[in-house]
Amino acid sequence: MVEKMWGGRFKKEMDPEILEFSSSISYDKKLAIYDIEGSIAHAKMLGRCKIIPKNDSAILVKGLESLKKKLFSGRLDIEEAKYEDIHSAIAFLLKKEIGSAADKLHTARSRNDQVVLDVRMYCKHAIKEVLSRIKELQVCFLHGAKKLKYATMPSYTHLKNAQCILLSHQLLAYMEMLERDKERLQDCFKRVDVMPLGSVAHRGSTLPIDRFYVAKLLGFAKVSDNSIDAVSDRDFIIEILSGLAILSMHLSRIAEDFIIWSSDEFGFVEGDDSHYTGSSMMPNKKNPDPFELIRGACGKIYADLFSVLTMMKGLPLTYNRDMQWDKLPLFDAVETVSKALHILKKVLYAVKINEDKLKIASLNETIFAADISEYLVAHGYTTVHAHRIAGEIILYSLDKNKPIKKMSDRELKNFSTKLNNKIINDLLDPVKSVNRVKSYGGTQSKSVLQQIAKWQKRLK
Repeated sequence: MVEKMWGGRFKKEMDPEILEFSSSISYDKKLAIYDIEGSIAHAKMLGRCKIIPKNDSAILVKGLESLKKKLFSGRLDIEEAKYEDIHSAIAFLLKKEIGSAADKLHTARSRNDQVVLDVRMYCKHAIKEVLSRIKELQVCFLHGAKKLKYATMPSYTHLKNAQCILLSHQLLAYMEMLERDKERLQDCFKRVDVMPLGSVAHRGSTLPIDRFYVAKLLGFAKVSDNSIDAVSDRDFIIEILSGLAILSMHLSRIAEDFIIWSSDEFGFVEGDDSHYTGSSMMPNKKNPDPFELIRGACGKIYADLFSVLTMMKGLPLTYNRDMQWDKLPLFDAVETVSKALHILKKVLYAVKINEDKLKIASLNETIFAADISEYLVAHGYTTVHAHRIAGEIILYSLDKNKPIKKMSDRELKNFSTKLNNKIINDLLDPVKSVNRVKSYGGTQSKSVLQQIAKWQKRLK
């Protein structure tokens, strides 16, 4: 058993079962690099402010740099059974490296402010990585939109055929969703980018430390203003988890579309054999498992968010050990979402779009009912009257089992004198239908090309 950082007041060794239960080293070892880098900055500050001799500061820095090299090379032996947490582990490994000078590192510092520093540094890195992967997925959708910019398909409301759109328009809609996710995380980054070290246990230090110098060394934009808040705040974790939960919801919705489009009934897309799986019982099956797993992962991220919200809701100020449980959901959410973004991009690049199926689906005459209605509105009918006429034409077609395009001028005149076979054939043309859309942000080719140009510029 290694020496504890807090043992002086206690008569007994810690119960092994209690130590195992309270230990966080099995997961907070992910923070090792941030703990070392934060300690290097802290050691430099202690020497610069003459709180410890400069020679000791230099020895600390050299020892920590050595631990950093060993960490990157895989030679740093962080044995889980020995330590309560990553802070204790690094402290004792440093002492093994440089001797008694290591005992001076924890001057003007507590594990309370140390852990918040480590987690904030981790979060800054995690946000940047997730943002990068969101952008990569956006590039994937942009690639698809450019490649399929003129392909038409039905849109869906209530999972029923609605109107004719360009597939590229829907792919660009996914990009808008993802852009909002980026903006939320970028905004969250500002509140993460606050340096808490120097708040110590919760009230600050009587020693003449320079927190702004440490913040500068570590690349923080701001230093926390209130030491009590600094060690007890976990809002930034909740905010990241909230952003990741919304992002995972978007990924789930995107995956759902591709699951539906992969079905035999739709047949719009087919995944690569190396990405889909089969059935152990039904030889005919080719299942879109990656999309389903991404859809399912959304529930995990929601659980991560709610676990931290629930943990924090009743905690008095300042630090409480409950907060140890903030890291598992944070790490899980970051890693799950980051992986899901990467896998979704990989699977989508390999997906084949069945343009023939899309073209056939675009010929479903019912999806042009609104086109007929809006044509009549443009020729003097009220919206209510035009809507009813278009509905009656659809009903007549279904009752008589007769395509609208096959209706004679006389049949069409029974509904409206403004209609004839030539006009109807024009209104039921998929390409002409999408290009009749005039409103800004609509599905017309001109608008889609403008959106593609906008995204090409934005994603450079």
